[in-house]
Amino acid sequence: MAHRYDKNPFAEEEEEVNPFADPAVRGKASGQSKFGGGLFSTNTPSAPPASNSRLSPLPPEPAGLYYDHEATIDIPLDTASGGSHYQDLKKKEKELQAKEADLRRREQEVKRKEEAAARAGIFLEEKNWPPFFPIIHHDIANDIPIHLQRLQYVAFSTLLGLVLCLLWNIIAVTAAWIRGEGVRIWFLAIIYFIAGVPGAYVLWYRPLYRAFRKESALRFGWFFLFYLLHIGFCIFAAVAPPIVFRGKSLTGILPAVDLVDGHALVGIFYFIGFGLFCVESVISIWVIQQVYSYFRGSGKAAEMKREAARGAMRAAM
Repeated sequence: MAHRYDKNPFAEEEEEVNPFADPAVRGKASGQSKFGGGLFSTNTPSAPPASNSRLSPLPPEPAGLYYDHEATIDIPLDTASGGSHYQDLKKKEKELQAKEADLRRREQEVKRKEEAAARAGIFLEEKNWPPFFPIIHHDIANDIPIHLQRLQYVAFSTLLGLVLCLLWNIIAVTAAWIRGEGVRIWFLAIIYFIAGVPGAYVLWYRPLYRAFRKESALRFGWFFLFYLLHIGFCIFAAVAPPIVFRGKSLTGILPAVDLVDGHALVGIFYFIGFGLFCVESVISIWVIQQVYSYFRGSGKAAEMKREAARGAMRAAM
């Protein structure tokens, strides 16, 4: 008795096809259940593929189909225009390098000249003071050594103090002239201001500035000579003895006492001028003492004597 699962002996012989032999249908086969044929399923995955399969294999895909991003594309360039543009860039680059080298050479030359001038005692001075109308070079912070800057500032304050004293002297003498003291004292006050301010700068302030800057012994001697004259003038102005036009061309103590009785306001102006000249005299005396102490302590006194001796010998020869 035949088993019910036996093959039909009268059926036509069919060729067995392994559906897993072709990768195109492998995905479909994977979706089917492993137990679709039961225990007696004949479509086992271990069956060898048939040599004469009815399914034709898929055509091979071209290489690089999914790797287009790695492909290189040659873009033809206009070699004539590209080469000329490259040459222009190289030419401009060479011109810029030449200009840069020329500027660097000029800067080095200017720096060398400045250093040579500084060694020779010649300094390039740019006018920078006063800021609103520069007429002189004045830069204590950069020109003067740091240990001498305080003394130089105080000396500069005496120069400004002299300007203030002479300017106030003009105001007080103008008030006295209006009160009937004569026009000659006013002209003298103007002359004191016009001659005193630039004279003080040229004769004693600038020599001290350059002496501190260049450590010149002869400039120290020049400063001492004219600064003593400056101190003498301030003391004389503070007293104002009746030597020139009864002394009223200067705001000293004697004309102040003389004027306060008849013209109280003019007398007060003269007393203020007397106080200004006194303060100027005291500060100036302190400055010359400090400068002389530095002059002796730094050995500039001996150097000045040697330079004076050499100058005398040259003159004698």
